[in-house]
Parts: sequence; structure tokens; C-alpha cells
Amino acid sequence: MFTIDSIGRTARISLDRPQSRNAISLHHWAALSAAFAEVAASDARVLIVRSMAPNIFSSGADIGDLGTLDADPAARTRFRAEMAAAFDQLAALPIATIAAIDGGCYGAAVALALACDIRVAGDKASFAITPAKVGIVYPKGDVARLKALVGPGQAARMLLSGMTLDADQALAIGLVEERARSADTAAFKLAESIIANSRASVAGLKRILAGDDEADRMFEDAFASADFREGVAAFRERRKPVFER
Repeated sequence: MFTIDSIGRTARISLDRPQSRNAISLHHWAALSAAFAEVAASDARVLIVRSMAPNIFSSGADIGDLGTLDADPAARTRFRAEMAAAFDQLAALPIATIAAIDGGCYGAAVALALACDIRVAGDKASFAITPAKVGIVYPKGDVARLKALVGPGQAARMLLSGMTLDADQALAIGLVEERARSADTAAFKLAESIIANSRASVAGLKRILAGDDEADRMFEDAFASADFREGVAAFRERRKPVFER
């Protein structure tokens, strides 16, 4: 279901279950967490989450599996907890994360994209959050990320109607940050620009964006870092900086 590879310092986790439109089964959520842990333990500087299947990013949670939750309360709790753990682990990675969406992105797959730092939509991207169409709701954490990104009104519009947005509509409401012909190509280009920057700065900025209480201390401490000294030296010498890896 999940394939991990890398190009230089850019790691990629690819969804690869085309026969099921990259639907994520109940047992896949723990595997997704394990994939994120593997990336965290590597020397990757950026993670791109993408699809290997044509015309689909992911259809979300496997609806066939969800039907088994009717009579199993413990399984429902396990599903919710494992899915939330995977998304929280992705959001907490200290490296930049980019969702490259070049196809349909539905249900829980939108939540997967929301847990990334940046979303890039290609020509074939489309988005829908459809729990109301099958009589369920969306987890609290995922709703919170959606509201933070697009605002409560647009979040309600998507959730309550289950409507499908194309790439341009998603960009217009702020669901994605970049629109490109090829999301893969644009995501890799963005990754290269991030990798050129200070790894410590990227990690610190992610913490500040997340509302870390130590933001003021991190700002002050950065002026005593080797990366700051290198950045200033490179600026003065009109060259590209070589930061600590």
C-alpha cells in the first residue's frame, strides 16, 4: 500500500493500491505510521506524499472495511485512534511535508493531505469530504485542521454538502497552496528550495507555526547558531550557504 523511496534528501511515500483506488484499509493505518517513523529516522529533509496510481490520490478509508464496524465498538475506537495517530505523526515530523495531489482526493485522504504542511494540486486533482453521504461524521482533529486552513464557512460548505471541488476551486478557498500542471513536478521543485535552507530553521519554523510556547526562546537562540553564522557569512561573500546537515 505504501512505498517509500527517496531522491537525494527528498523522501517520498507513495500510495500504491490502484485496484482499490488507493483506499486505506483498517490495517493500513498502523503501516502508515510506521512509514512516517521510517522517514523520521532517515536523513530526509523533505517528505512528499503522493500516489503511484493514475488519476487518483486516494479514495480515503476503505468503505468495505468500514462496514465491519457496525457491530464492533472496540474496532471503531481502534480505527479512530490509529488514523489520528498517523495524521498526528505526520503533522509532527520536524521536516517539511508536501502532499502532491494529481487525482481524486476523497474522505480520509483529504485529512491525510491536511496533515501535511503544504498541498500542491495538479490538473487532475479533485477533492471531496463525504461522510454525510454515508451517515457518519469526520473526526474532531481533521475538522480542526480543515477549519484552520479554509475557515469555518468553507469547512461547513464542504462537510455538509459533500461537494466535489476541482483544483482551481480548491486553490480559491485555500485548501491547497499551489496549483500546477503536474503536482509531482511542482512538489519536487518546492522540496529542492526547502532543502537549500537551514534544517534547524525549518524545524523551528514548523514548531512556531504550530503554536509552540517556546517560540520567543527559539527566535533568540537562533542568533547563536552555527547556521546563522554561516548564513551571514554566505550573504556577505555572495555565495550559497552550506548549512549543517
